Amino acid sequence: MSTGLKIWVLATLLPIIGNAEGGQKSFPYKMPKEKPSIPLSAAMERAYEEYSSPTYWWNELFTKFRYTELEGLDYHNHDGTITRRDPSKVIKANGKYYVWYTCRRTDTPPQGARGGNESVPSSDWDLSEIWYATSEDGFKWTEQGCAVPRPAKPHVGWRSVATPDVLFWKGKYYLYYQGFMEMSGKRGDDCPVTVSWADAPDGPWHPTHQMVIPNGPEGAWDQYSIHDPYPLVYNDRIYLYYKSDFNGRPELIRAQGLAIADDPLGPFEKCPLNPVLNSGHETGLFPFKGGIAALAFRHGNEHNTIQWAPDGINFSPASSVSLMPIAPGPYVPDAFTNTDDGRGITWGLCHFTGIGGRKAKHSMLGRFDCDLSLDFHDPQMKDPEHYWPPEFYFKSGLGGAKKRIVQRAKQDLAN
Repeated sequence: MSTGLKIWVLATLLPIIGNAEGGQKSFPYKMPKEKPSIPLSAAMERAYEEYSSPTYWWNELFTKFRYTELEGLDYHNHDGTITRRDPSKVIKANGKYYVWYTCRRTDTPPQGARGGNESVPSSDWDLSEIWYATSEDGFKWTEQGCAVPRPAKPHVGWRSVATPDVLFWKGKYYLYYQGFMEMSGKRGDDCPVTVSWADAPDGPWHPTHQMVIPNGPEGAWDQYSIHDPYPLVYNDRIYLYYKSDFNGRPELIRAQGLAIADDPLGPFEKCPLNPVLNSGHETGLFPFKGGIAALAFRHGNEHNTIQWAPDGINFSPASSVSLMPIAPGPYVPDAFTNTDDGRGITWGLCHFTGIGGRKAKHSMLGRFDCDLSLDFHDPQMKDPEHYWPPEFYFKSGLGGAKKRIVQRAKQDLAN
């Protein structure tokens, strides 16, 4: 070996050997809470630079979700004639909890767009109204009846009113919801957002019969749908988040936008940076520290993440989680306090769909619990492990395309 080569080998290998033996420049065994002054891989740089904490154990926006079946709500033996879905944020008033939701009560289960008519629903949320329930503990609920019925034709929502969420602003309550003007399933559920107001959470509710957030212009990402309206009070204004779908089938894309107003009845001005979230099917947000946190579930490159925006607009993933609640309606104590120190959430309601199978399809409400609060710490909620029996995984089975491939392969082997 030449002298020059020996020098190169020593200069290259000695630092590596020294690191391995002395450990002076190795990443520490005890995870530092602050980024150490040593060279880091891209993955470890992300852990420190892109997340509030380098590990989920210390991340206030990481949690495990646990679920509980609610007491007090009947589903008519799950025959598909009663559905409850799309719960609003849970609020506390008059010493008890309130929630509003989509409720369908029909003589038959959904029959699809071809089978639906004036009395037969096409989808789970067709021919529905907005009902509400109250609870003293968040587990046992008492249904109080219809809050917002379907108005007479041709008012907004004459076919169906669905997917409500609640705002409390200057002594009055407001319910925002989707107002269907045609049978669901004809063209992807095009419908505007409308609003009703009341002096008390028990009503009576007064519909405005007005569209408060219009669809976007032709060619815009939200030209066809404004779904899941979700209001928060932030920066002395009403921040109303919503979902839309675009790109067309079969490669449908869902994202979330923001519209802002100084008055609950509008006008609402859409954020010029919309969509503000590139992922998530339903809206579910809450004030956190000085910004807004969002649950992004089911769709998009960043699905199954909890995100945070310091300004309520520019969101980034704060954690990656699993088994997120579907259509979350969290209990957000400071949703309407205009806080600049949001404390987070620990529970809420959600829904489960596809109950009863194709011939009795309906949805039901359930409760989720979590640890996304600055005032609560449960180490078990920070443990990401979920242990499920094998049958839980096997229930999903194969998709249609893969089934056909397997069947053809079996036929080829048989021949």
